[in-house]
Amino acid sequence: MTDFSVIRQYNFPTTIRFGAGVVNELSEHLAAVGLGRPLLVTDPVVAGLDFFRAIRKRLEARGCSVEVFSDIHKNPVKSDVLKGGEVYDATGRDCIIGIGGGAAMDVARAIVLRVHHRRDLFDYDDLIGGDQYVTEEVPYFITVPTTSGTGSEVGRSAIISEDDTHRKRILFSPKLLAKIVFADPMLTMDLPPFVTAATGMDALTHNLEAYIAKMWHPMCEGIALQGVELINEVIVRAVTKPDLESRSKMMIASLMGAVAFQKGLGVVHSLAHPMSSLLDTHHGLANAVNLPYGMRFNIAGSEAKFRKIARTMELQQEDGDGLVARLFELNEQLGLPVRLRDVGVSEEHLETLADLALADFCHPNNPKPVNREDFLSLYKEAL
Repeated sequence: MTDFSVIRQYNFPTTIRFGAGVVNELSEHLAAVGLGRPLLVTDPVVAGLDFFRAIRKRLEARGCSVEVFSDIHKNPVKSDVLKGGEVYDATGRDCIIGIGGGAAMDVARAIVLRVHHRRDLFDYDDLIGGDQYVTEEVPYFITVPTTSGTGSEVGRSAIISEDDTHRKRILFSPKLLAKIVFADPMLTMDLPPFVTAATGMDALTHNLEAYIAKMWHPMCEGIALQGVELINEVIVRAVTKPDLESRSKMMIASLMGAVAFQKGLGVVHSLAHPMSSLLDTHHGLANAVNLPYGMRFNIAGSEAKFRKIARTMELQQEDGDGLVARLFELNEQLGLPVRLRDVGVSEEHLETLADLALADFCHPNNPKPVNREDFLSLYKEAL
């Protein structure tokens, strides 16, 4: 029987301090590494919550000079990063702490890059070889996740959109990996059911898509399967009757999904990203609605992997159709929609969404090719 009140350390892929109450170590850690002027990067909602105020108060009680930057969009854009960089410079910070979900982590990581790299931000876009320009040192970077979804706390990239077109860009470098992560499941205990459900299905999407992505990568695949097993076991309880065990397992499974998708993602993310760009849809929700349809599209040619997933989830029907049925069931159990029309998508959006999906950077790793007609057909099916 696992004691989830125990704090553990994992050194993979960076130092992860994991367990209930571990966020209380943050101020002591800063003192140990000789830092005391952190920029706390978060979103406007988290900035107003009690646990965030408590984190700030503990830091200040240890003599830290704290500055908060929370002026960010829920789907981050370039101007968010530039404003955060200006705050870092103007207030004389010496480190950056990202506190929150995927949006806060992306902005924090992009500010980390921005501090000593002053080309146009999107010159560093990994899709055009921009990582070659990441040549300077970066500020000390710490992450504190408050949701169990993106797993961005252990990532090395940030997804930032253009302000005008909302085209997504990827900023990537091993230098952008956090030096240490304080993963405290207690910070997720007060999340509303919808956020827990949507971010949880995001984590499930990461693990599923990483497992079936076309590159052979047994290390990532093993991690992904374990993540799938944990999420399937506890996600409903984490949403409807949360306890420390369910929230701990969701948080670690989220971390695992982010490690696993180093292998790649696929069609579901390429369906979801345009919804965030065009309609400002919550990323986890967009993944959740599209997940059953994207998985069904991928069954042909990957039957063995789908059997392994179904067996890992202990489904009665041990094949791809059994998995798809389970995904629809999970969305319904979690109170999430199963149709795009229920999240603001209409027929008039489909052509534009299909264009954006085709241009997305995720589907080249899908186990089977996806063309524009496939994307349009999937959107119509899900509508």
